[in-house]
Amino acid sequence: MNRSENTRIVKSIAADLGFSFCGVSRAGFLEEEAPRVEAWLKQGYAGQMRYLHENFDKRLDPRLLVPGAKSVVSLMYNYFSSSSVALAKEDKSSYAKASEDKLKIAKYAYGEDYHFVIKDKLKIFVEQMREKIGEVNGRAFVDSAPVLEHAWAKRAGLGWIGKNSLLLNKNAGSFFFLAELIIDLELDADGPVKDYCGTCTACLDACPTDAIVAPYVVDGSKCISYFTIELKEEIPTDVKGKFENWIFGCDICQDVCPWNRFSTPHHEPRFMPHPDLEKMNSSDWHELTEDVFQKLFKKSAVKRTKFSGLKRNIDFIHQK
Repeated sequence: MNRSENTRIVKSIAADLGFSFCGVSRAGFLEEEAPRVEAWLKQGYAGQMRYLHENFDKRLDPRLLVPGAKSVVSLMYNYFSSSSVALAKEDKSSYAKASEDKLKIAKYAYGEDYHFVIKDKLKIFVEQMREKIGEVNGRAFVDSAPVLEHAWAKRAGLGWIGKNSLLLNKNAGSFFFLAELIIDLELDADGPVKDYCGTCTACLDACPTDAIVAPYVVDGSKCISYFTIELKEEIPTDVKGKFENWIFGCDICQDVCPWNRFSTPHHEPRFMPHPDLEKMNSSDWHELTEDVFQKLFKKSAVKRTKFSGLKRNIDFIHQK
């Protein structure tokens, strides 16, 4: 089979497995991203996420991760849930007013941990490639190795990097997971798409902790997701009252993005939340026990923060 036919097969497998979009890049050094990543790290924007300083060279060149790599296959998997309000073109005060009563977790953590769900699909993906194409070697990645997934998705034409530093797609917004197959199979590469953010500053205006310090630049150490997930010590008092009831992660910069009006609900049963999760009110969260925590989040990404971490976040919201 020729390269074009192999590319068609790869994209057909992606569609059959439920991936929303699939694009291809040639494996190589990310020359444009190198100085940006280095500057971002030097600014201290990674906070206590020391792992982001590691394997710098591998982050910029997938051939160091996968010897003999020729192609990077970038994939998008939708996780948008219609069970929570997604607002567009709103400012800080109106966003907070619309969602001031209920404690919230980021949509991506409603159901089963995406690492498990997507890795299962990627395993099948590789098996089917080998069945239909022949011997294909490489590795699959789901936000768990030194891979600059947004940069590769941009190169593959899945979207553009928005001012909130997330990948935006004209047809699907930004509520999706990214995954990659770095393989030794030469495929037809796709090209990037243009930036459609224009003059919009909705995400910058809405961020209550001012984590988006400039268009396309996010200080990770100021992000609500960082404070509620990555930070292991006490949350600084200077951000008290700025979390707008987010206790695990944050969707504000996505909820206000006009492109997310094109988001459609996912069809992945494993992403469905525990039926009791949407019934939780502020009092229920405040009285959360470890047994209830284990029941609600049995296989959820929320377990990253552990019961003690989630209680810390809840108590921080409730502090007067």
